[in-house]
Amino acid sequence: MWRIVAERIHLVLDGTEKERFRRLAAQAGLSLSEWLRDAAHAKAAAAEAAPSLNSPDALRAFFDECSRREVGQEPDWEVQRELIERSVAGGATDS
Repeated sequence: MWRIVAERIHLVLDGTEKERFRRLAAQAGLSLSEWLRDAAHAKAAAAEAAPSLNSPDALRAFFDECSRREVGQEPDWEVQRELIERSVAGGATDS
C-alpha cells in the first residue's frame, strides 16, 4: 500500500499579498493553501501547454502562424524606438 507524504514549502508574501490571496481563496470557498495549489497547477498547465520552440521546424511553424494571424506591417525600427523612448519618458500613449 502506498503512503502519500505531503511536504510543506515556505512562501514569502507581504501582508497585503497574503490578505488579497486569502480573500480570493475565501470567495472561492477554498483555504489559502488550496487556492495557492490551484493557482500553481494552473500556471504549470499553461506553461506545459505553451508551444515549445526548440527546433527549426517548430520555430518556422510559430512564425507561419503569426503571419497568418497578424495583418499589416511592423513599423520601421526608428519608429519603434521613438515609441519606446516616448513611453519610457512620459508613460504609454495611444498614438
